[in-house]
Order: sequence, then C-alpha cells, then structure tokens
Amino acid sequence: MNKEKSKLLKEKIKHIDIKTFNSIPIIESFEKMAFQSRNLARACIIYDKMLKDDKCTNILCLAGSLVSAGLKKIIIDLINFNMIDIIVSSGAIVVDQDFFEGLGFYHYKGFINADDNKLRKLMIDRIYDTFIDEENLRDCDNTIKKIADSMKPKTYSSREFIIEMGKYLDKNCKNFESFVLAAYKKEVPIFCPAFSDSSAGFGLVHHQTEKKDHISIDSVKDFKELTELKINSKDTGLLMIGGGVPKNFVQDVVVAADILGVNAPMHKYAIQLTVADERDGALSGSTFKEASSWGKVEQGLEQMVFGEATITFPLLASYAYHKGSWKHRKPKKLNHVFSN
Repeated sequence: MNKEKSKLLKEKIKHIDIKTFNSIPIIESFEKMAFQSRNLARACIIYDKMLKDDKCTNILCLAGSLVSAGLKKIIIDLINFNMIDIIVSSGAIVVDQDFFEGLGFYHYKGFINADDNKLRKLMIDRIYDTFIDEENLRDCDNTIKKIADSMKPKTYSSREFIIEMGKYLDKNCKNFESFVLAAYKKEVPIFCPAFSDSSAGFGLVHHQTEKKDHISIDSVKDFKELTELKINSKDTGLLMIGGGVPKNFVQDVVVAADILGVNAPMHKYAIQLTVADERDGALSGSTFKEASSWGKVEQGLEQMVFGEATITFPLLASYAYHKGSWKHRKPKKLNHVFSN
C-alpha cells in the first residue's frame, strides 16, 4: 500500500458497545418530552414488550450503511442475548460490511469533502465520511466466489447461502466480531431478498461465468421460507433500522400467508427508525398505520421514529439490554425449521 493510501486508511471505525452505557435514564427523560424524543421513548417501551412476550418472534430488519458506521456490535449482542430471532437485511450490510470485517478487513474514518477522483485512483471507496479499501472488497468478492464454487450446483435461498458464509467464517475467521458468524452459531436465519445487490453479486457473476453447472440464489425461495417462519411463529414483532426492500419483504409475508389460505395474524409489534419522509409515498417512510390498511401490521403497538440510526439505534438497544427483559428468552434456533 502506498504512503498516500495508508495515510487515508489510518483510523478504523470503532463499533459502539451498548453494554458499556445505560440509556434508561435518558430514555425515561425523553418520555416526558416531545417530538422524536417521545417517539423514541415509546419505541423503547414497545421493544421491551416484545422481549417480555414469550410467544413473539422478533425480526430485525437492516438497511443502509450500518456496520460500516459502527453499529455491528449491537447486532451481535441482539443475537447473542436472544433479543432477535430472524434477520432480514440488505446484501451490502451482510456481505460488504459484516462478512468483509469477518475476513479481517476494516472500515476507516474518512471525510465528506474528500477528492473522490483521487480516491478512485487510489482504489478507496467512500460511504459518506467512511473509507473502504477497494482491493479488500475484491478479496471479499473472490471469497464469495470460492464459497459458491464449493457448493453443490442447485438453487439456494439467501438464508442457505449465508449459512455457508457463517461456516466459512467459523473455520477461517480473522475477526470474530461478525453477526454472520454469531447468527450461524445461534441458528438465527438471515435473509437478503436482494442478495446480489452487494459484493456477493460480483462474486456470483464470476462464479456463474466460470461454471457451467453453478448455484443460483432464488428470492422467491426466500419469500417462501420467511412466510413459513411467519406461519410457524404466529405472533411477530418488527424492529426496522431503515426501510427499503427488507421492510417491504417482511411486511408482505402476512399477505403471502393469507394467499396460501393460512390465517397468520398481522405483525403484532412494529418499530421503525428512519430518516425517510412519508409525504412522497416512498416505502422507507410509509407508516405502520398505512401498512395496517394492507393487513400487514396491527395498530396499537407500533411506532415510527424519524431519526438517524447511529443515534437512535444505540439508545434503543442499550435501553432494552439494561432493562433485562431478554434474560428469560431462550434461543429459537429457527434455522432448524428447514433442517429436513
């Protein structure tokens, strides 16, 4: 690595640890305030109810640049302390960010007024004020290809492929702080309905170009499997960080169950942390009240919080962790539903 590049890729992003601070006092203060502080306090209370509800399966939805921003440890803790049971994510968070760090690579503190033409020449990619080494990303792409090459040629759900990624990290991990690895060990299903919209896509394109008999990722199989989990679980709660495809995907399973002739109840609890605006009808900002008209989310125990996730997510997760309602929860190990 040349001196100019190494100077820019110097300070690593450090992941926040919710166990080291207790947000309960500030959230209780927010409850007595107004606007988004009160909305966040209500979201915290709803999440605590989700954790107290033994019959509820909790689904974490992830979109945006969360791991690269320093939120990885929160996701790992939610898995390890049985605070979530299923993950539905964008491909980038799973592959380019978490799996990438599991391979021993890092995200670095950058700056928004960087010379992007210069960054491109140095093979540095920018996510707002974060830098990534493009050469490391190419290694990540090639590792995805290596995993795909080792698998029996057939069609897989993204959940099945991500299990193979977890197995790979279990044997070859250089950084054990990975939620893909944690989910593999705890049998927590991870779905990426747009899996190829990530570094995985480059690796899989390379795999399919080289191999006449190759694997494929089937997003319909993802939809079917998540619908089966909804039917199996009955009561469900949503914790959404961002919106996009994961948000719509997980809400639609209620309608899918109905089309299959199964009376699966609407999602009982729902929280979304987002900066999206509802006024243009965009998916990321569409309210749960709106989703209720589609028969997806019950009204009463739902809360939208319009605030940026690097601030709101640590506060919510710390509140839930220090409240301790998760301590009675046992791992559901929902990958076992598909073991046969």
